[in-house]
Amino acid sequence: MRILVVHGSKRGGTAGLADMIGSALQALGHDVTVVPARTVGTLPSTDAVIVAGGIYAGRWHGDARSFVKHHQAALAALPVWLVGSGPLDDTAEQGTFQLGSSVLELAEQVGARGTQAFGGYLSADAKGFPASSMAKTHAGDWRDPEHIERWAREVDAALAA
Repeated sequence: MRILVVHGSKRGGTAGLADMIGSALQALGHDVTVVPARTVGTLPSTDAVIVAGGIYAGRWHGDARSFVKHHQAALAALPVWLVGSGPLDDTAEQGTFQLGSSVLELAEQVGARGTQAFGGYLSADAKGFPASSMAKTHAGDWRDPEHIERWAREVDAALAA
């Protein structure tokens, strides 16, 4: 299947997550394209879409929100999953991190097959406030490759059904 993975990423962590999702799905035999959400004008011919966006102060990245709103009609006709990236701890892996209403409302509007949270990434040398302040105590990479691969297998199974 052809799967489009788009992402809204401020500091590169969600872009990296999108690449990890794409690689996991490619390993399962899918033809995957990973691109920044803001670069997609016309939705290309695809069999499924995954939209990943960083979560900042409880809100999904603007590029991810805009992509879903702009392509709402087309997405409603496709298998779609919405992904949030951001907690700088293990709450996404533990399943206790709650995606904000901006993700959940859009998921409902397009009839998404599901939503998923993954841990985020913040470099120790992050620039700008509040990122540099947060980096003093929360720098690190909480994107768990095993969690991503398990989820990719769930997406693969849903597409095969």
